[in-house]
Amino acid sequence: MTHSAQPVASLFIDGAPVEGEGPALPVLYPYTGRQIALLHEASANQVALACEAAARAQPAWAAMAPADRGRVLSRAAAIIRDRNEELSHLETLDTGKPIQETRVADWASGAAALEYFGGLAATVTGQMIPLGRDWAYTRREALGVCAGIGAWNYPSQIACWKAAPALAMGNAMVFKPSEETPLGALKLAEILIEAGAPPGIFNVVQGGGQVGAALVTDPKVAKVSLTGSVPTGRRVYAAAADGMRHVTMELGGKSPLIVFDDASLDDAVGAAILANFYSSGQICSNGTRVFLQRGIAERFLARLAQRLATIRIGDPLDPDTQFGPIINPTQAARIRAAIAAGQDAGARLVCGGGGEGAFIPPTVFADATDDMAIARDEIFGPVMTTLTFADETEAVARANATGFGLAAGVFTQDLTRAHRVVAALEAGTCWINAYNLTPVEMPFGGVKMSGLGRENSAAAIEHYSQLKTVYVGMGAVEAPY
Repeated sequence: MTHSAQPVASLFIDGAPVEGEGPALPVLYPYTGRQIALLHEASANQVALACEAAARAQPAWAAMAPADRGRVLSRAAAIIRDRNEELSHLETLDTGKPIQETRVADWASGAAALEYFGGLAATVTGQMIPLGRDWAYTRREALGVCAGIGAWNYPSQIACWKAAPALAMGNAMVFKPSEETPLGALKLAEILIEAGAPPGIFNVVQGGGQVGAALVTDPKVAKVSLTGSVPTGRRVYAAAADGMRHVTMELGGKSPLIVFDDASLDDAVGAAILANFYSSGQICSNGTRVFLQRGIAERFLARLAQRLATIRIGDPLDPDTQFGPIINPTQAARIRAAIAAGQDAGARLVCGGGGEGAFIPPTVFADATDDMAIARDEIFGPVMTTLTFADETEAVARANATGFGLAAGVFTQDLTRAHRVVAALEAGTCWINAYNLTPVEMPFGGVKMSGLGRENSAAAIEHYSQLKTVYVGMGAVEAPY
């Protein structure tokens, strides 16, 4: 199958492809390091033009019947589903993720978000508040121009997850994908126009931190939604606060997965694999601290090593490949340094290790302690740290002893314990006897340093709109003087 990954132009502004005026932005295929496209970053002037186009287009879009806006999103979802094979191929070239994964988990999730919010658009209503003679009502209104900033692990999914609720509520968006994975967002911009979105409603600018900073501080931007690391989140949140902008921050984590002695062994092992090695471990919600109750620990590790030994690592475009390369050499070097530090600290390497080139095999540590860097710091790679515990109270206390709070999982057959533990865990998204399933119908997001606001579900509507309250006087006005 031959597909060109080179887009028509680097940016998409006011309904049309536009070439970037900034520095060159080479796009490399993580598997081979080969250049698959050459883009150019947006200049500061082009970021401003994208925001102006969005601000110009937004009022008429917001004035449309919500069902009509929803229809555009639903059509975009249908186009994506129709072209899933071609789009998945591009996603694999852009990210290095196996084609068997991108076919089911990337654009498919993006289409689900567009379809969900397309259907939700017409259902958003206000409230009527009786006050005796007088009354009041509320309206849920668009914010205006929303800035979206994406990450490189799920670039097209993230673009859709942000665009769908924003556009459903009558906002316009200027989206900056990660400079590592800039291609999918351009396809989404084209697809939205094809589906009937007016020019200027979804714009794409390319570049690194400088372009992101120009976007976040543009006076026309009312809302910033970021998916990224905690350090990036701190900077973006601070910049957004200066203009009193609304924010959604979906940041990193070091999430706990607690496995009790009575858990189904194969289910718990399967979930731990999904929680650590899908997308080569490059997922923000990964359960990278696996707490094993002492009675199950050695059986768990033996079964895990057995299952990981069969994993197929290789060419991401081969449909049989299950595990792909790390996004770039810099990230791979960081992960290898973390693995070396784990070994130096005295943790036992159950399987895996540094690997070679773009590939780092699934790596599992045992006998770790809570103070080790591998148990404290987000690695964002295929590295699982296992720790043992005696009882529920200890497991919960240790699971919560982190600044992060994105996700958590619990495996047990004890129904009351499962609900008791998730109630006590300081995490925004929790799973019981499952892990890393994020259907669009369910809110997703973190607490503590892992962010604020929620993506997906009806909850996302609150973060892409504002409430207007209207008091209606029905009689004479009485004043004391």
